[in-house]
Amino acid sequence: MRYLALGDSYTIGESVAEAQRWPVQLAQRLMAAGIPALDVTILAQTGWTTAELQDAIDKADIKEQFDLVSLLIGVNNQYRGLDLDEYRQEFTELLAQAVAYAGDRPDRVLVLSIPDWGVTPFAGDRDRSEISAEIDAFNSIIKEQTRQLSVCCIDVTPGSRLAETDPSLLAEDGLHPSGKMYAEWVNLILPAASLMLAER
Repeated sequence: MRYLALGDSYTIGESVAEAQRWPVQLAQRLMAAGIPALDVTILAQTGWTTAELQDAIDKADIKEQFDLVSLLIGVNNQYRGLDLDEYRQEFTELLAQAVAYAGDRPDRVLVLSIPDWGVTPFAGDRDRSEISAEIDAFNSIIKEQTRQLSVCCIDVTPGSRLAETDPSLLAEDGLHPSGKMYAEWVNLILPAASLMLAER
């Protein structure tokens, strides 16, 4: 079985070991639950916006279809102050691409909300409430578009905000999630992913 994970630093697991990346942890947990082995392909890079992920997809020219596809993208659009309407258009196109990679099956696609980096030490000299409000605005688009396409959306944002008082949820860089936080994400994702892959 094949799994394609599309995204940015949160998907590639910036500042954590490969085994701690959430797509890798998800594959391991699914296998432990009795799902056949998943071949994980990650197309993600730290710093990517929606447009940069789309450009990477175009260059990769992936022809295969996948049993499971995940998408987590948008934090760098917010960080760079890019336009919300532009994000809506580009995210919608990426979501359609993810569905196509899943064999035109929206029930095989998982989308994660954008975590809130405003609670991290990295954001110490910034307006944390403004960051959180902007993250919420981007996430509202994610929830709206996934609902329209009947795609499963996993809300990891509330859990990411627990890092404000629990430093063990952050990697050593003081910005990105730790393997522990990614494990909490997998706890949220696992029931939906298990059901998707059980219905082959």
